[in-house]
Amino acid sequence: MSGKVRIKDIAEKSGVSVGTVDRILHNRPNVSKTAREKVEKILKEIDYQPNMYASALAYNKSYTFYCIIPKHESETYWEEIEEGVAKACELRRDFHIDVKILYYKRYDYDSFRKTFTECLECNPNGVIVVPSGTDITKEFTDKLHEREIPFVLLDSYMAELKPLSFVGQDSKNSGYFAAKILMLIASQEKEIMLMKQMKDGKLASKQQENREIGFKEYMRSHFPHIKILELDLPLDEDKNEYDGILEEFFKLHPDVHHCITLCSKAHIVGDFFLRNNSKGMQIMGYDMVEKNARCLRKGSISFLIAQHAFMQGFYCVDTLFKYIVLQKEVEPLNYMPIELLTKENVDFYRRTQL
Repeated sequence: MSGKVRIKDIAEKSGVSVGTVDRILHNRPNVSKTAREKVEKILKEIDYQPNMYASALAYNKSYTFYCIIPKHESETYWEEIEEGVAKACELRRDFHIDVKILYYKRYDYDSFRKTFTECLECNPNGVIVVPSGTDITKEFTDKLHEREIPFVLLDSYMAELKPLSFVGQDSKNSGYFAAKILMLIASQEKEIMLMKQMKDGKLASKQQENREIGFKEYMRSHFPHIKILELDLPLDEDKNEYDGILEEFFKLHPDVHHCITLCSKAHIVGDFFLRNNSKGMQIMGYDMVEKNARCLRKGSISFLIAQHAFMQGFYCVDTLFKYIVLQKEVEPLNYMPIELLTKENVDFYRRTQL
C-alpha cells in the first residue's frame, strides 16, 4: 500500500537522493525542475498519500485559534464547551495549538464588536464563534472572509455567513422533538406554559428561535387546541424576583401543570416547584448542567434534552485542526445527537464520546 512506501523507495525509483525527495514532499525550495518531475511521476504511479500528521509535526509551526462565546456563570452549557475546547488542545499539544477564549456580553452589540475587533487584531489562524445578531455577526465574518481566516459557527447555524463548518444541534428538529415528547404526558391538557428568558423582546440565540419554530410547528399540526401561555422571565434576576413572577403566573393559571423551556434554565422553575412542594407539575428543559440534573433527580423536572456541549467544544477545535493543520476536507454540518434524559438514566449520561 502507498502508506507503507518509504522515502528511500521513492528515491531509488526516481533516481534522485533521499534529501531531494524529502524537499519535494515538504514543498521546500532548491529542487531542480527535472528532479521534481521525476519524483512526481513516481508519486503518481504509486498513488502516494502523504502522512499529514507526520508532515504537520515536521513543519513545527504553532497555531492560535480564538473562541468567541458569551459571558456566563459557572456550571453552565458554556462552561462545558470550554472544557471540550481545552481537551482538544490537550490532545493536539504536539502540534503547538493554542486556543484563546474571548467573551462578549449577550444582547450587547457593542460588546460583541469590541470582542471581535480584539480577535482580528491578534490575527488568528482560525476562529470559533457563537453568533450574536445576524447583522453584527456578519460584520465580523465578512472580515474573516476578507482575510481568508477559516471560522466555525457554534451553537447557532447561520448559513448566510458561509462558515467553514457548523457544530451543534439541528435546532428546529430539536424543538419539534421536544414538543412530541412533552405531548406524551400533556396531551389531555388545555394549556401549557412556555417559559422564556428574553431581553428587549429578543431571545438569547438563533438556536432558541429555531427550537421555538419547531416546537410550535408540531403543536399547530397535532394539538392546535392546546393553548401555549408564554412567560418571560427577565435575565439575571435573583431568586425572589423569579419566585414572585412564577407565583403570580400560577395564581392566574391554576390549571397549568406542564411547562417547557427551550433554554438551559429549566431549573429556575424546577427549584420553585421544589421550594413550594408543588405536586403533579411536569417540566421539560434543555442541557445537562448540574442545576438541571439536580431537579431531574428530585423529580421537579421530568425531561431534559442533552446536546453534548463538551463534544461541541471539542469538535470545533478538531475541525479547525483538520482543516488548517492537516489540510483535510471537513464536514460542513456537524449535528449533535438529540438525547432525552430522565431521572432514571441521567446518571448514566456521558458528556464525552472520546
